[in-house]
Amino acid sequence: MKSAWKVCAILFLATGLVAQTSTAPKPKKAKPAAATLTAADVQSLKDAIAAQQAALAQQQQQIQELRDELHRKDQVVQQAQTAATDASTKADAAQAQASQQQQTVGELKTDVTDLKANLANTVVTVQETQKIASESPTAIHFKGITVSPGGFLAAETVWRSRALASDVNTPFNSITMSGASASKMSEFFGSGRQSRVSLLAEGRLASVKLSGYVEADFLSAGVTSNNNQSNSYSLRQRQAWGQAAFDNGLTFTGGQMWSLVTETKHGVDNRTEALPMTIDAAYTAGFSWARQYGVRLSKNFNNKVWAAVSVEESQETLSTHNNVNNFLVGSAGAGGGVYNGAVTTCTTSATGVTTCTNAANYSFNPSPDIIAKLVFEPGFGHYEIFGVFTRFRDRVFPCEDVSSSATTPCGTGTTPGVPNASDAFNSSKNGGGIGANARWSFANKHIDFGLHALGGSGIGRYGASGLADASVRANGTLALIKNYQGLATLEWHGPKLDFYLNAGAEYNSRTAGYDPITGKYVGYGSPFFNNLGCSTETGPGPGGFLPGGLGGCTADTRVLVEGTAGFWWKLYDGSRAKVNKDGLQENKTNKGRIQFGPQYSYVTRNAWSGSSYPNEPHGIDNLFFTSFRYYLP
Repeated sequence: MKSAWKVCAILFLATGLVAQTSTAPKPKKAKPAAATLTAADVQSLKDAIAAQQAALAQQQQQIQELRDELHRKDQVVQQAQTAATDASTKADAAQAQASQQQQTVGELKTDVTDLKANLANTVVTVQETQKIASESPTAIHFKGITVSPGGFLAAETVWRSRALASDVNTPFNSITMSGASASKMSEFFGSGRQSRVSLLAEGRLASVKLSGYVEADFLSAGVTSNNNQSNSYSLRQRQAWGQAAFDNGLTFTGGQMWSLVTETKHGVDNRTEALPMTIDAAYTAGFSWARQYGVRLSKNFNNKVWAAVSVEESQETLSTHNNVNNFLVGSAGAGGGVYNGAVTTCTTSATGVTTCTNAANYSFNPSPDIIAKLVFEPGFGHYEIFGVFTRFRDRVFPCEDVSSSATTPCGTGTTPGVPNASDAFNSSKNGGGIGANARWSFANKHIDFGLHALGGSGIGRYGASGLADASVRANGTLALIKNYQGLATLEWHGPKLDFYLNAGAEYNSRTAGYDPITGKYVGYGSPFFNNLGCSTETGPGPGGFLPGGLGGCTADTRVLVEGTAGFWWKLYDGSRAKVNKDGLQENKTNKGRIQFGPQYSYVTRNAWSGSSYPNEPHGIDNLFFTSFRYYLP
């Protein structure tokens, strides 16, 4: 800018000089001027003018460039305004379209919901149709339900080294002591009584599966049942229950079923019980189970965790010695009430008093048993923890000494007392236990290994050995017996052969006391009981048919141990898919399964030691079983 101003000043002066030169009158001749404009000054002026023109040209070029840039920006702004206008127009149109589409979406949601319901019903129909096609003829479809018959027909034998007068179910807690006449004799029985029939009925609603299951065998006896000629044994109920399994994982089951105490192979699902593979219908020592009335509620959490609780039938099993009759627990069955009111044996004393043994006793239960269980299947193994709560009650009768009319314990005074019903009262005890099961599969499910444990007070009846739950104190109140049960199983499964090994034990603690009135030791397993006669044989009973009882042999069971080994050979298995030479599965109709198996068991029953025989009395039995079965498809 300074250069421009200098140029302008020079131009101004030059213009003034030129003007003066062109317009001023010719001066008079005078004296010569003091200074003159030289050619160099003119050339300098020309150079300055040229430089100024070049600067102006450059500035004009810059101005033109700025104008061009401004023009381009104006075009961009105009285009943006045009695009904004178009976008606003489109937005208004989209908003209007969105409103219309929202209404359409609402209508589509309703249609999709209806389609889902129709699709679910269609899927169920297709599944049922496919199931019918795949199951035929092993299932019967009747009035919207699927009926599947099942079971097996069995021809079985048992040989025992010590006689027990029992069929293919072994009464473990009756293993004879060494002095018993039956322990000097072996026995053989053949039986088809474990043959089983079952029927499963299934139906489907929109969100729930309905099931009903009934199962029976012939391991029961009526009043006229015997094996002399007709072998006419009666049919008995094993299971009979109904179930509603909802799609949200809730399942409700009610009826007679396996107790929730029993281990299962999957979740807490009925009909997946992990039963020992034994031929012996009493299973094996250490196995915890019951089949009884129950109402069960369970919840499945994503096939990883299951929670269940059940309310089940209760029963007290009692074993006590030397107690006076100052307590009441229950009664024999009432025939008119469809319980077993029969008796087994009756004996008459020298004074003419006849005493009969009831075929079954039923305790007056104050409440049902409550069982809760959690099951985990994290991906490897099956794990269970469970608890049992049971309640016991008896009625206690203080005794009255008839010589003094004073309320005293039975047996006091010179005259024996009698039960005083006017002062009777009820006495209750709470019992129960905690258990756990674990099962693992190895080698592509060819090997299964399982562990089971249950311990508590008053739970003996849940063991396969059927040990007592309780005894009675001298004052007539109940004393619960501590019980422990344990079992380990190892199984190998193949296409044709299944091998199994079981090792189990059940234990009952001492629960004994002393009655100072009668001067006798009472209860269960007292160290002062007489066991001297446990190894001494006696003569036969009346008529020479029944063995005589051991004299002076209390022999309350301390621990019962059993080891079992066996296998099943599948002669024919119609349920297995057949593969032809091309590696393709042949569509064969399932014709059932035929299998044969032998089994060996070694059982020891060790009793609590007594005062006259310091060693533990014990009984040993060797058992051999065979079974030939045809399973329905």
